[in-house]
Amino acid sequence: MAFDGFVTFGIARELNKKLKGGKIDKVYQPEKDEIVISVRTREGLFRLLISAATSNPRIHLTNISRENPLTAPLFCMIMRKHLGGGKIKAIYQIDFDRVIKIDIECYTELGDLTEKSIMVEIMGKHSNITLIQNDNKIIDSIKHIEFTTSAVRQVLPGLIYELPPKQEKALPTGFSAKDFAYKISSLPVDTPLDKFLVGEFMGMSPLLARELVYRATGNTKAFVSEINPETFATETKRFFDEILSLSSGSTVVFDLATEKPLAFSIATLTQYISLGKIKKYESISEAVETFFISRDIQDRLSQKSASTIRLINNNIDRCEKKIALHTESIEKSKDRDKYKMYGDLLTANLYRIENNTKFVTVQNYFSESLEDIKISLSEELTPSQNAQRYYKLYTKAKAAEEHSTKQLEDAKKEKAYLETVLDSVTRARTPLDIAEIREELAEQGYISLGNMKKKKQQKKSKPMRFLSSDGFEILIGRNNKQNDELTIKTAYSTDMWLHTKNIPGSHVVVRTNGTGEIPDNTLLEAASLAAYFSKAQKSTGVAVDYTLIKNIRKPNGSSPGFVIFDTNYTVFVDPDEKLVEKLRIEE
Repeated sequence: MAFDGFVTFGIARELNKKLKGGKIDKVYQPEKDEIVISVRTREGLFRLLISAATSNPRIHLTNISRENPLTAPLFCMIMRKHLGGGKIKAIYQIDFDRVIKIDIECYTELGDLTEKSIMVEIMGKHSNITLIQNDNKIIDSIKHIEFTTSAVRQVLPGLIYELPPKQEKALPTGFSAKDFAYKISSLPVDTPLDKFLVGEFMGMSPLLARELVYRATGNTKAFVSEINPETFATETKRFFDEILSLSSGSTVVFDLATEKPLAFSIATLTQYISLGKIKKYESISEAVETFFISRDIQDRLSQKSASTIRLINNNIDRCEKKIALHTESIEKSKDRDKYKMYGDLLTANLYRIENNTKFVTVQNYFSESLEDIKISLSEELTPSQNAQRYYKLYTKAKAAEEHSTKQLEDAKKEKAYLETVLDSVTRARTPLDIAEIREELAEQGYISLGNMKKKKQQKKSKPMRFLSSDGFEILIGRNNKQNDELTIKTAYSTDMWLHTKNIPGSHVVVRTNGTGEIPDNTLLEAASLAAYFSKAQKSTGVAVDYTLIKNIRKPNGSSPGFVIFDTNYTVFVDPDEKLVEKLRIEE
């Protein structure tokens, strides 16, 4: 992983320099596997983020505020109890591994001075945060590791803390160029250099190994046969000295097209010079946060939205089954007029029909040619009862068609509504967006209300804000409830309203400042935004309807986000992600 032993080394040095001597002010646990510690120092207040998330574990200083649960989790309360008001004595790395120890001087409940430590293990799915006493006894950990999970090492309250199993690798801090050159010369010539480096040195990630090989050979995939052992050893020593001195700063590599972070390291990643945009950071914490923040948000959103998406898809499947069932029922009921005709013909010919007969042939006076028609009868019924049976079949089929037609319409409306909710979930950007969508689903009866009263106490999100090239404000709803709020309550009658034609998406409102008119360029930009924030985000030539707010109406009892309008025009545009970033107003 990118968070290797060298990054851990740099983080530990930076944290020790900035936080040593600082007082622990507050402890929060915004996620089940993440804590934030507020530390007050002479230089000011710092927030230390420690994450044991499976996908993005890390430790660094952060400037980003996070939403905290209304009730603190148990591990958070234990941390507050033991560390509140404590003084950080030292922060250091263990054995050049991805393990950091934070020693804290604090007081017991009886007022005795003692020392406790936070052990931070940044090791993928095995990452953990453990609070221990000065005798190494575990107070608690953010993840409990039982015998059923690991037979090698358990992490539970009351047990003695043990470090993760040590790897038999060389330490970069004790590097000898002479010994290293000798070892390389004894390797098979077809040995890949990057894989050799990863297996040889503690804390060496594949990314950093490729960087070292690239600097020495100009090729990230070089073999032993392509180098001079002494020259490569000298380059390796220079590389280690540069990193361990923390003189080169940290770098993040961004994709040239999307500007999304691709990689980060404590070293300058020269291997990406022609492949991406390299940005240097003086603070390793800033580089780590820049790289992980977007990935972490997306991972956590995926986790939070997974159950919601599953719920919506299950209900969409239910709607589709109802649609198929009622469509089939309507199709079958199309022959109902035949039953009424049979009843009428039998009634007109009762005097000719004998009892206990299986069928009767009568003249069909409903036909222009007056041809004969054969009608099946039930032998157990009288002629009159057979006629009544066909009337009942007609009535039943008619009632079934009326019922199925109503149910079919309702199922189609429900499916259309659920598709708009699903579209909102797939475009959610924050946990608050997901929470509001779940609140909407609860109000519509799809999930249990649970602690809705508590959730309503949380702050509400606001519509996304953009500014057109002509200076017109553009507001875009994040979900169906916000779409209703924006269109029905927030917007003025003279504002312009846009929405993708017959496609789930956000409501878009352009403030016209009371004129009811906007420039063509602003209209096209707003339409492109409407197309982007819709299910047609990956399409081209998307049809977008637009009209004034005064033409919009919301039927009584309609589902959230549903409106109707009479007068409108349509424009065809392409969704444009770059335009979205260009016009967005940061909140």
